[in-house]
Amino acid sequence: MEIVRPVVSLLSITPNGEKLIEEAGRTCYLSLSRITRDSSDNFIKAAVRRGHESILEHASASFAIKGASRSFTHQFVRHRIASFSQQSQRYVSESEFNYIVPPSVASDPEAAAVYRDYMETARKTYGILREKGILKEDARFILPNALESRMVFSANFRELRHIFSLRLEKAAQWEIRMVCFEMLKIMQKEAPSVFGDFVIDESDFTAAL
Repeated sequence: MEIVRPVVSLLSITPNGEKLIEEAGRTCYLSLSRITRDSSDNFIKAAVRRGHESILEHASASFAIKGASRSFTHQFVRHRIASFSQQSQRYVSESEFNYIVPPSVASDPEAAAVYRDYMETARKTYGILREKGILKEDARFILPNALESRMVFSANFRELRHIFSLRLEKAAQWEIRMVCFEMLKIMQKEAPSVFGDFVIDESDFTAAL
C-alpha cells in the first residue's frame, strides 16, 4: 500500500493560548490592566512585529503525523526545541510496510515501476531475514528511507514559527513542506494572531509538488 500525502492532526493545544501569551507579554510591561476580551490579537501581532517572540513559548501544540516517510522524519527531528515520539523499527515489524512515492517518481511510469520493484525487493529481503531469525533491530538495516513512519510532535508556538519560516520556503524539500503546510493551516485556525502573518498560496504550493 502506498501513501502519497501526509496526514496531520492536532492532538492537543494550550487552552486559551493567545490569552496566556498576552498575559505573559503584558507582565513584562506591567500593563495587565489593559487586558480585555479582544485585546490579545493586536497585542500579539505587535509583539511579533517587534521581535518579542519569547512570550510565544508559553503556549504549545502537539500533532500526530502519518503518511510521511523516514526521509521526512530524518529532517524534521533536527529541530532542537521540540519533542518527538516516532514509530520504532526496532520493536515494530515492517514486513507489511507502507511507503511513500515522490511526485517526480509517480509522474514517470518507468521510474515508478523501477521504484516499486525495489520496494518489493526490500520487503521480500526483510521477510527472508526475519524468517531466518534475524532480529527486527538488525533486519531494519536494509529498509529504505521511503517507508512510512508515524510520529507525534510537540513544540511551543515560537518554535513552530521558526520551523514554518524555514520549511515552507519553496526551496525546502516537498514532503516536509507538505507536513508543515498542514500544520500551519491548523495553527492559523487555532491561533490566528500568532500565525496569521504566514501567507501561503495553496494553489502555488500544490503546483510546485
